[in-house]
Amino acid sequence: MQEGCTVNRTVKYIARKWTLLVLLELYKGEEHRRRFSELKSCLDGITPKVLSARLKVLEVEGLVENRFDGSSFPAKSEYSLTESGLEIVEIVKEMKRWALKWKITNIECSCQDCSECVL
Repeated sequence: MQEGCTVNRTVKYIARKWTLLVLLELYKGEEHRRRFSELKSCLDGITPKVLSARLKVLEVEGLVENRFDGSSFPAKSEYSLTESGLEIVEIVKEMKRWALKWKITNIECSCQDCSECVL
């Protein structure tokens, strides 16, 4: 019964460790895009293997797109949020507002938009 549940199916890819943080880091990038190396340096503790895996799933799900430019050296791979990805970031921001209201006291976080977050 739960297998066909929309929430259950969405949670399978969106609730995996690092996924929401990858989306937020893309959101913070100029024009909501970043290179793999930029993402890696922003996400302290994530391994390249896990980052690559999360980006691939997000690509398959249509939240992220990858633009690869092999004409330069080194080759350039840039990830950006799709319209769907931008919309899910709004949901993440709503989760933040809920957490600040009900669960977490974080004055620094409550004073800024997620795109400006330096925490």
